[in-house]
Amino acid sequence: MTAGRLDRDEVAAARPVVRVGAPTERRNPDSVDLDLMSTRDVLTVINEADRRVPAAVAAVLDEIAETVDLAVAALRGGHRVHYFGAGTSGRLGVLDAAELAPTFNSPRHWFCAHLAGGPDAMWRAVEDAEDDERTGAAEAAECVRPGDLVVGLAASGRTPYVLGALGASRAQGASTVLLCANPEAGAASSVDVFIGVDTGPEVVTGSTRMKAGTAQKLVLNTFSTAVMVRLGRVYSNLMIDMVATNAKLRGRMISILMEATGCAEEVCRAALGEADGDLKTALVALVSGAEVPAARAALARSADQVRGALALLAS
Repeated sequence: MTAGRLDRDEVAAARPVVRVGAPTERRNPDSVDLDLMSTRDVLTVINEADRRVPAAVAAVLDEIAETVDLAVAALRGGHRVHYFGAGTSGRLGVLDAAELAPTFNSPRHWFCAHLAGGPDAMWRAVEDAEDDERTGAAEAAECVRPGDLVVGLAASGRTPYVLGALGASRAQGASTVLLCANPEAGAASSVDVFIGVDTGPEVVTGSTRMKAGTAQKLVLNTFSTAVMVRLGRVYSNLMIDMVATNAKLRGRMISILMEATGCAEEVCRAALGEADGDLKTALVALVSGAEVPAARAALARSADQVRGALALLAS
């Protein structure tokens, strides 16, 4: 054996080994012959497993609702929501945070995503990053403030980077939530809200990018969308705070105005032009019959809430 090979083997032997007992690491009896199945049968097994995910998410809606209320209170108080995650879980947190600004025109500082291993980990695995509890704690201590909400994302519920961040966040005076696919996670008792989605064993054993990842995507979509609704960035079921950055979205703004007001397209175009492209102002003006300056002033007095502005103009 060469010296180089010996060095590599010694390094590998020195690295810690952890055998995770989470449900996601157990073998799925429905897929034990996966490699012997036809393509169609492989897809059927995966699809059948995926169908169980929405029901598992439905079982934790009370916990998600509690998390929504914590986030709304934090954001209304001038604080922030943080996601700390590793691997697939962390990437889903980054995705959710990134989508909120263009969809709801939310301030970019409202949702902050932290990924073990940094930005490079979005595209490739960063060795041992998720095992670094001290880095998670240090990152949280640096940016989390009292009054913030911190959501830890970890399929197993035991990822050291995430638990380190949650512990440091508690010490900073932030509220903490752990979202995972392990209802038996030991860290459940150390956070304010525990969301343990029972997705069970994966079709490919331990591949948490599958059901566990799908469940986390559903929970994050549900959570952040509900937060935006509670903060008045949706009117009825329409996106009224969207950013029109391309032709399709500019067309969607016209469609939203037409749907919300019942006015003809040319009327909505004219109102949007008078409002300098501000969808909320145009909407309030058309629904209330007020002039654009009055609509803008009512929105300012009601913390940019459409229904609040309409109530002011009707009184």
